[in-house]
Amino acid sequence: MPKETTQWERMLPAEFRAAVDALPVVFLPLGTVEWHGEHNCLGLDALKAHALCVLSAKKAGGGVVHPPVYGGMGGLDKPATVVMEPELTWDNYLLRPWLERLCSEFHRLGFQAIIILTGHYGHNQQIVVRETAARMSERLQIPVLGTPEYWLAQDAGYLGDHAGIGETSLMMYLLPDLVDIRRIRADPEYGANDAIEKGSSPELGKRYAELITDRLAKVAKAMPRWSEAKLEAFIRAERALVSAQVKGWRQGPPWAAWQHIPERGLVHYGAYLVDERFDEIERMAAKLL
Repeated sequence: MPKETTQWERMLPAEFRAAVDALPVVFLPLGTVEWHGEHNCLGLDALKAHALCVLSAKKAGGGVVHPPVYGGMGGLDKPATVVMEPELTWDNYLLRPWLERLCSEFHRLGFQAIIILTGHYGHNQQIVVRETAARMSERLQIPVLGTPEYWLAQDAGYLGDHAGIGETSLMMYLLPDLVDIRRIRADPEYGANDAIEKGSSPELGKRYAELITDRLAKVAKAMPRWSEAKLEAFIRAERALVSAQVKGWRQGPPWAAWQHIPERGLVHYGAYLVDERFDEIERMAAKLL
């Protein structure tokens, strides 16, 4: 019986060729190994991103999902957490060159677009991923999108959290065997009140996941067909976001730019990206500070 898969490591060569022929896009999920409360698995970030990439590729009708890369910047000072590089620095000696090399290899192998989805999103992880993607887009002259998954569903109320209602709900939907919400009651931090236990649900996770994967699938199908002018507009927009994020970090608290997203109604990045309204993303970036 032939198997249906979008996962690179599970493919036979003929399956890989067919997937690339159907859609020459590669999805690269990123995460880390980090404490996510007593109620969630330790590999949540990468597993979440990988599952979303797999669903997106299936919806797009092609493309290849690379195995998740575990090893992001930062991590809580908690048990069972691997911190590869410090949280409070933009200096980067591991993740950035690793992403650059992977992008170069994907380009060499014939992919015409790259989607880097990070499920771990400390502020400097976000900066490094988006900055590297924008720069590699310019260098390779193919679109490289680098974004946290929650940026694609902010207009649905998912503003990113750490083992909170959003992430826990996504895991309840995507990988329910890796969540045991009852254990949160013994967690003095995440179980300090019943907000996460009562607010999380597979239904909410499905709503977020459907929106994220619908948008990623649409973007994936469009990216290989972008004109040179559209690629340049995309790069300008992504660079504008990086500039705002870095400037916000230098002028105030690390999360300065992000804190303005909900309060100023700047939650439409996902819709702008799908609609290729890159000028709107630039305007959004200008309002982050």
